[in-house]
Amino acid sequence: MAGITGQGDTFDLPNYTGELFGATPQDTPLLSSIGGLTGGVSVDSTVFSWQTYDLATADRTRQRLEGADAPTATARARATVSNVLEIHQEQVEVSYTKQAAIGQIAANGSAHPYGEAGTGANQVTNEIDWQLKQHLVQVARDVEVSFISNTKVEPTTNASARVTGGLASVITTNTVDGGDTPLVKDDVLTAMQNAFDNGGLMEGETRVIMLGSTQKRALTDAFINSTDGYRFGTANVGGVNVQTVETDFGVLNVMLNRHVPTDEAYILSLEDIEPCFLEIPGKGHFFIEALSKAGSSDRYQLYGEIGLKYGNERKHARIHNLGGYTS
Repeated sequence: MAGITGQGDTFDLPNYTGELFGATPQDTPLLSSIGGLTGGVSVDSTVFSWQTYDLATADRTRQRLEGADAPTATARARATVSNVLEIHQEQVEVSYTKQAAIGQIAANGSAHPYGEAGTGANQVTNEIDWQLKQHLVQVARDVEVSFISNTKVEPTTNASARVTGGLASVITTNTVDGGDTPLVKDDVLTAMQNAFDNGGLMEGETRVIMLGSTQKRALTDAFINSTDGYRFGTANVGGVNVQTVETDFGVLNVMLNRHVPTDEAYILSLEDIEPCFLEIPGKGHFFIEALSKAGSSDRYQLYGEIGLKYGNERKHARIHNLGGYTS
């Protein structure tokens, strides 16, 4: 099935009868678990920033002498991290005729000479509402992919679009090369250890490995089908149902995400991750509004600006260059 470009009319958007099923998956586990298109925090600039700091290395020899002068002054420095908001904007335009002709039914493709009979009612009686809902789902899917795979683009002019930096590009400290082989237990534990040693994975409820279907099969083989006694459990992370597995670094929530590239997996301290939105005065974050009239149709737009706040990238890890899995 192909979409259309431009105004929807009775020729381009035919009505059918019978139950309506979606042909495209709609799940966005990462975005859903951190607040969706309505959660997160409001910002007042297209560039938003946050700060990180660390403590001195724990030292077993930092004792002081009795009666000594005050030690040399020290202070911990802070660092700044930034990302940008990207614009998501879609338009729906439907002719007056299309909005009204809900009883005009197209052929269902049956080879039977009487195949058109008794097939039920048109399931879409408000074309504009239905189209806007699909655009909202599509935007959520676009944002999900952006948050995972995009590299930040912060243009100096309006000749190109802003792009928020996603996990693939911002996780730089803790990276594990999979060596073009399927995910194995050592990949996962090494990535977790790196993130843990850098201050991550401290909260069991938000300690997540996010991966696609290919590496999920490899993960199951590496942990559950091994002789080491691992078992899957279940949990809920931000409203998303996940599996869990007990590891050396605590219970790991396993988030299956079809938008993660097949050659990657991510270890996330999810409590550090949230979406940021630009609050449009009088309208909010993501909103739908009517556009100016231009003839015998109605036009609406969906608009919102969103970016990824990922906290301290040292608390996450990325496993890349993974190979395909065969059972």
